[in-house]
Parts: sequence; structure tokens; C-alpha cells
Amino acid sequence: QVQLVESGGGSVQAGGSLRLSCVVYGYISSAYCLAWFRQAPLKAREGVAVIREDGFTNYADSVKGRFTISQDSGKMTVYLQMNSLIPEDTATYYCAAAPRSFGGACSPFLGLSNGMDYWGKGTLVTISS
Repeated sequence: QVQLVESGGGSVQAGGSLRLSCVVYGYISSAYCLAWFRQAPLKAREGVAVIREDGFTNYADSVKGRFTISQDSGKMTVYLQMNSLIPEDTATYYCAAAPRSFGGACSPFLGLSNGMDYWGKGTLVTISS
């Protein structure tokens, strides 16, 4: 059984930074995708960033240059460093995981609101102007 536990959410002013963490408990696969999604009130869940087990990353256009996804494989933890935050970044952020097939890419997961196999419960990020 895989469980994902997020932390690091909070409230900051626009222009500020936050770092989210997600600890992965259990075994996903030797090849996997770890991702961050977010859902703002009254909006659909959207993919933010994804990282492969080998460190290859993809980002949504809305966060490129501001957010950085990274992982500590030894700790099975994935991070989302969020800089230059804007009010539009306000949302509940979810960590998600899925096995990756041999030769498969992780980027398609960002376009699927419910394509990952495992999900955390979310952590709230609020950006004030």
C-alpha cells in the first residue's frame, strides 16, 4: 500500500516563497512519476509539475520559472519549491504518484486531473495580495 503525506502549506504574501514536501510510504515501482497537482476553489484539478525517478522534470506553463520540483530518493520525498507566488497560486496542493512503464513519459500525467494511481490528502496554500 502506497501512502503520500504532504506538508509545508500555509499563507504568504504575493512575491513570497513556500516549499512543499511529500513523503512516500510504500513501494511504487523501480520506474515512477511523482507529481504535484493543485485545485483552486470552483476549479478543476490541474497538474503543476512532475518528476521521474531519474530526475527528468516537466512543468505546467503557468509555473515555469517560478516552481521547482525535486526529490530525495533516499528519503522517498518529493519537494515543490514555489517562488514569486501570486494570488492565482492559491489552491490545495496534492502530491501524486504512479508507476512509469519502460520508455514511458511522465509529462502526460500533468494533463490528466485523475490519472495518477496514488494521491495525498492535500495541503492548502493561500497567497494574499
